[in-house]
Amino acid sequence: MSIHLVIIDALNLIRRVHSAQPDPSDIARTITTTTRTLNRIISESQPTHIIAVFDHHLQERGWRADILPEYKQNRKPMPEPLMQGLESIQDAWWKLGIDSLLSDGDEADDLVATLATKVAGHGEKVTIISTDKGYCQLLSPTLQIRDYFQHRWLDAPFIDAEFGVKPEQLGDYWGLTGISSSQVPGVPGIGPKAAKEILTQFSDIEQAFASDALPAKYRKKLDEHINAARKCKSIASLKSDIELGFNLQDLRYNGPNEAE
Repeated sequence: MSIHLVIIDALNLIRRVHSAQPDPSDIARTITTTTRTLNRIISESQPTHIIAVFDHHLQERGWRADILPEYKQNRKPMPEPLMQGLESIQDAWWKLGIDSLLSDGDEADDLVATLATKVAGHGEKVTIISTDKGYCQLLSPTLQIRDYFQHRWLDAPFIDAEFGVKPEQLGDYWGLTGISSSQVPGVPGIGPKAAKEILTQFSDIEQAFASDALPAKYRKKLDEHINAARKCKSIASLKSDIELGFNLQDLRYNGPNEAE
């Protein structure tokens, strides 16, 4: 039997649905809308296995903030009604047959990356449901990312059109340009156009830094800020070696659960 694991980036989906609601305190409506959304995702993707991965709501910055204290420092906190309603949302999703995986200090991104690459590495199909382009560095022949809200695949052609680099170069790209929404600075003076030029000529930051062929206009910037570039690349990259504590069989989709 072929496997198709669908991984829901839970808070990515919930935040977007909740922000579109006319009354932020109406969690019942958020539950209804996310439930309807997930039913459509299940219908479209036909998963054999499925899981919703949540950030720990008290710890959303994890190990990256230890490396870069300003990482996501100005991130808007989760609205209080939504935080109070997370358990009800998880209960509603469980009734659909979707269990929840909650992080314990790790960001959901790294849990998703670990699970997705482990399953895809065995040649099985994996679909990540998220608008987060950070997952695109994981792309492989059996691993795909679906932006449900824009009804598009975040695939290699999308990455080429959006950034002008290969999916496996995205960590280096963000190491150079930074990620403004997460307060990741990158290398001063190197923006998207320069990063694309560097990564078209070289495979990664280290190759560019070691090469005498690096254009002079970038040499001084990298010489002065190579450690920052390495640090920002590390933060932009995803961990894929977290101990998960369960196996794939635990995620099998068997349809809706009976109400207790």
